[in-house]
Amino acid sequence: MNAETDTTLLARARAALAPLPLPGGGTLGASDRLAGLSSSAGLVTAAIRVTRDEAPAFAGLRAAAETVLAALPGVARAQAVLTGEAPAPAPGRPAILPGVRHVIAVASGKGGVGKSTTAVNLALGLRAQGLAVGLLDADIHGPSAPTLLGLRGQPRLGPGRRLLPMEAFGLKAMSMGVLVDAETAMIWRGPMVMSAITQMLAEVDWGRLDVLVVDMPPGTGDAQLAIAQGARLSGAVIVSTPQDLALIDARRGIAMFRKLDVPILGLIENMAQFLCPTCGSTHAIFGTGGAEAEAARLGVPFLGPVPLTMELRHASDRGQPVTALDPDGPLGQIYQALARSIAAALVPPTPTTKEEIPG
Repeated sequence: MNAETDTTLLARARAALAPLPLPGGGTLGASDRLAGLSSSAGLVTAAIRVTRDEAPAFAGLRAAAETVLAALPGVARAQAVLTGEAPAPAPGRPAILPGVRHVIAVASGKGGVGKSTTAVNLALGLRAQGLAVGLLDADIHGPSAPTLLGLRGQPRLGPGRRLLPMEAFGLKAMSMGVLVDAETAMIWRGPMVMSAITQMLAEVDWGRLDVLVVDMPPGTGDAQLAIAQGARLSGAVIVSTPQDLALIDARRGIAMFRKLDVPILGLIENMAQFLCPTCGSTHAIFGTGGAEAEAARLGVPFLGPVPLTMELRHASDRGQPVTALDPDGPLGQIYQALARSIAAALVPPTPTTKEEIPG
C-alpha cells in the first residue's frame, strides 16, 4: 500500500469513526478523544484517549470502533485501543512524572530474550555514572523486578496518598510484583492493565530523577501505547537475541515506536554467545551477528552484544544484579558501556547533587 492509498484509507477511517457516540454524550469526531490513527499493510489502528477512571465505560466504544474500521474496504484487520494519555491532569491531581528528565523504554517484540535483566543492568549502569535513576517494571503479567532486585515487602504511602517507590542498589523501583501476591495470576483485560500502568506512572512519588528506565511488557498492544503516549518517552532501547525468530518481533517493536515518533536509541544483541564456565569456549547458541545486521538494515544504532553466562544467571536469580555485584567485571563493564552509549544519545542530563542520589 503506497502513501497516497494510506492517506485515503485514513481519511475514510476518520470519517467512519466520527459519528460514533461517546458514553457521556457527543461524538468521537467532535471531541479530542481520537489520539491517533495509523495504517500499515492493511492493519488500521485507532487510539482513543481516556483517563484511567473512564476506561471501563469506553470499552463499548473501543469495540464499536473496531467493527466500523474492519468493515471499510481495504482494511484486512482493525485494532482500536484505549490510551492512558490525557490532555492535562485534573485539578488537584499530580502531573505525570513532573520531576523526571528522561524516560527510556527498554522493549522487545517478544518475551524470553532477557529484556528485564537488560533493563535492570542498564539502569544500574546509568546509576554508576552519577545519575539519579528509577526503574519501572511495567510488565504487568510477568513482573521480574522483585526477583532481579531482591525487593521484599510492599511500598509505603507517602504525602497525598501516593506510593513511595522501593529502593535497591541505589535505584528507585516500582513493580506490580510488589503490589500483589507472587502467586496471583494477573488475568486482566486491556483497560485494567492500562489503569495499573497509569497508576504506577502518575500515582507513584518518583521524586527527582535524571532517568526513569521502563521495563516494557513484550508486544505492541494497548499497554505499550499507553506508556509510549503517556510518559513522554525520550527514546527506546530494543533488546533481541540474534536469531530470526526474535528479530521478526523486534522489527515490530521498532516500527511501533517510529509510528509514535519515539527515537530508537539502539538495538542490543542479547545472549550473543554462551560462555562455557568449565572449558572457557564460546558457543553461538542462537547464532551471532543477527541483531547487528538488522540494526544496519533498519538504520538504527547497534549498541553492542551481551553474552550469556552462568554468572549472569546466578546473579539475577539471587537478586544481586551483576552490574551492582561486580561493576568492574567483564559483564559489569559491558552494561556500563551500553549505558554510556544510551546516555550520550540523550540531551545530556545534569546529574542531581550527591545528597539527592539514593544509596
